[in-house]
Amino acid sequence: MDLKLKSKQECRFDAISLGEVMLRLDPGEGRIRTARNFRAWEGGGEYNVARGLRRCFGLRTAILTAFADNEVGKLMEDFILQGGVDTSLICWMKTDGIGRVCRNGINFTERGFGIRGAVGCSDRANTAISKARPKDFDFDYIFGELGARWLHTGGIYAALSEQSNQTVLAAIKAAKKYGTVVSYDLNYRPSMWNAIGGKEKAQKINREIAEYVDVMIGNEEDFTACLGFEIEGNDADLKELSLDGYKKMINLAAETYPNFKAVATTLRTVKTATVNDWSAICWADGKIYKSKEYQGLEILDRVGGGDSFASGLIYGLMEKQDAEAAVNYGAAHGALAMTTPGDTTMADKKEVEAILGGGGARVKR
Repeated sequence: MDLKLKSKQECRFDAISLGEVMLRLDPGEGRIRTARNFRAWEGGGEYNVARGLRRCFGLRTAILTAFADNEVGKLMEDFILQGGVDTSLICWMKTDGIGRVCRNGINFTERGFGIRGAVGCSDRANTAISKARPKDFDFDYIFGELGARWLHTGGIYAALSEQSNQTVLAAIKAAKKYGTVVSYDLNYRPSMWNAIGGKEKAQKINREIAEYVDVMIGNEEDFTACLGFEIEGNDADLKELSLDGYKKMINLAAETYPNFKAVATTLRTVKTATVNDWSAICWADGKIYKSKEYQGLEILDRVGGGDSFASGLIYGLMEKQDAEAAVNYGAAHGALAMTTPGDTTMADKKEVEAILGGGGARVKR
């Protein structure tokens, strides 16, 4: 497949992600409501992709985000630096000390176990990145002078505020102007869109964004809610889409938006919070490719699994130029990421490729 990627030599970054990075507070095996101690991580749908591309796959990545210039913001920067993602494009915003002007987002997340599902409780209104405007980032400098081969962003950031979806549009238009490939993860969150116009607004914004996207990622609810696709009946039916239903959905996306070079979705059957069947499919060049299936995958922490799928998929598309390889890299990386705590990957490329080669869980000594 031909994504018309810019060369590594002409770009400072292989990939840039645009989105919010939050402080994740994790009660471990316990519940948020009864916790006395939390472990701190960083995380965010778009950022997790940049970190996966850097930490697991060794690419040069950066994050486009904004933080309130205080101690929590500095803590977030330190987490990002530990993950190897470039922080030079972060916009630092002055704050008044108590968060009236802007603040940093916090996300409480418990993993779930067995019949008890995972739970997230976020506190992210009026954050620095939700208020960031296109003029806070010099997109012509970032994409025109520094250069990036790939931009990744998504529907979580687009839904964050009335301002954020306009910043997404400005970023992807600038990226396309300078020949940067754009990927977008629809990641529909009804609780976020409800505050700024609901499903109608989600469809209006996402349909406009989709016109500029090269690689579109999402599940069945994402494509229905964000782009208005109707596949095999009503919303209740969509929870049980057959493989043929998924293929129809992906083909409809490709037909509706001829600018799409690839369309991908994860396939997940939730048996319990800690046991899922997991795989993925990807459309490219008029064909649909299905990944290896991970039946009865045992999960420690499912949050971020889709983002790790996206980073593996992007790696495969960038470095292998092969959709079948890409969907397998994505599915294997997502599966591995869900075996460790936190939003972000703890896997490396050798582990991913070992899984692709049929490697098991035997002790390595």
